[in-house]
Amino acid sequence: MIDMDRETLMPLAAAARRLPGRPHVSTMHRWRQRGIRGVQLEAVLVGGVWHTSREALRRFIAATTAAATGRHGPSDPRPTPSTPRHVTDELDRAGIR
Repeated sequence: MIDMDRETLMPLAAAARRLPGRPHVSTMHRWRQRGIRGVQLEAVLVGGVWHTSREALRRFIAATTAAATGRHGPSDPRPTPSTPRHVTDELDRAGIR
């Protein structure tokens, strides 16, 4: 659940621009509605515009990765020494980490 007092909100279109590969905003809405591998992107409706947060994107990416690999980590994962460097670099470039 997005904590609006502690998390940085952004419209789904802006969130899409921050992600590697720049998924279309319709993809962001699909992730919000149907999800991937049983994981939905957390979002809130503010003034008729759907928003998510950097933190929610981080949780979504971690949860979908865990679902795809069969590994389950903490709800707010941090890169570990075993996290491949290219993964942390990509998260840094996207402004997610």
